[in-house]
Amino acid sequence: MAQLRAMDGKDIGCSDWQLLDQDRISAFADATGDHADIHVRPDSAAAQELGSTIAHGFLTLSLLPSMIYAFLPGVEGYTGLNSGLDRVRFISPVPVGSRVRGRFTLDRLKEVPTGGLALRLSATVEIEGQTRPALVAIWLNRFIQSKSA
Repeated sequence: MAQLRAMDGKDIGCSDWQLLDQDRISAFADATGDHADIHVRPDSAAAQELGSTIAHGFLTLSLLPSMIYAFLPGVEGYTGLNSGLDRVRFISPVPVGSRVRGRFTLDRLKEVPTGGLALRLSATVEIEGQTRPALVAIWLNRFIQSKSA
């Protein structure tokens, strides 16, 4: 827990790049039922207008957990839970074949009366080679004490 407290108010890391290829985009479309042409049909008018298919915004958003795991420490005796998202903004479309990564700041860490911790993180998903990000969001998390602890 001390390691987590030391990160309060600081940039905590940047993930490795992740490839968003057509197979991954199509698998997300299958999982969610969102088969809009702009995501799965490179020959569609919408994809032609943008130059390619694009990743779903929610696919990009769903990568946040895998992006942060490398450097956000777990807390012994606690379980991490999503509490929600605030101010999610999809800034730039992510063209098929792009690589994205997450950059995170721990804006606030506070103890809650139930004995857990509440975290407020700023998250930015960057697109390799572009100056504008794919998305920005405030991500809310909690660490609750495990019953076995």
